Amino acid sequence: MKNKEKRCLLLGGLLFTAFAIWTLAVVTIDVKPVGIKGTSVGFSSLNCLFHELTGVNMTLYIITDWLGLVPVAVCMLLGAVGLIQWMKRKSIIKVDYDIILLGIYYIIVILEYLLFETIPINYRPILINGFMEVSYPSSTTLLVLCVMPTFMFQIDRRIKKTSAKKVINTLIVVFSAFMVIGRLISGVHWLTDIVGALLLSAGTFYIYKGVVLVIDQRNRRFRDGIS
Repeated sequence: MKNKEKRCLLLGGLLFTAFAIWTLAVVTIDVKPVGIKGTSVGFSSLNCLFHELTGVNMTLYIITDWLGLVPVAVCMLLGAVGLIQWMKRKSIIKVDYDIILLGIYYIIVILEYLLFETIPINYRPILINGFMEVSYPSSTTLLVLCVMPTFMFQIDRRIKKTSAKKVINTLIVVFSAFMVIGRLISGVHWLTDIVGALLLSAGTFYIYKGVVLVIDQRNRRFRDGIS
């Protein structure tokens, strides 16, 4: 493997490790019953201080909640690319490998979400429609930061026109930043929820990107060998 592939895989592994350490810290450090209905929250002093500073902005929460449909639409779009290739080429193994890996990647993201839904680390600082909801890691942040970087990655691989790529990628970055900051200051998550989602999503993405780049490199070597 060349340096780029190694860096991606190493970074992904380091981010996963950082997420594991961060999660362990969240359940062990400064844990106090300061949450809704006396639920325990790690880094309670830091989380409460940040929550007091931001307050609660339900309008921003609703906007970011609805905009969470954007990454879902991106998943459907990229899934449609794979489906069209499958139908045209009449075999799923002939679908571009980065798209097949992307499907596996999205399944892993869903499993990550389900895992933390069944093993609650903490709950939101406020009730949502009268109900307590699991909040670690932030599912909206996880969705956005797992999906939108893959969209940029696919755009870079499939669109040759540089100016178009710059415009699309800029829009993706602005959208992603708005979503993360919006969830952070809307007051529906603890600060640690957002940090956890950032680490987990980044780790998952870089592993996907690294695997794709490794296969790219091997395919180039195979073609060079034939030629």
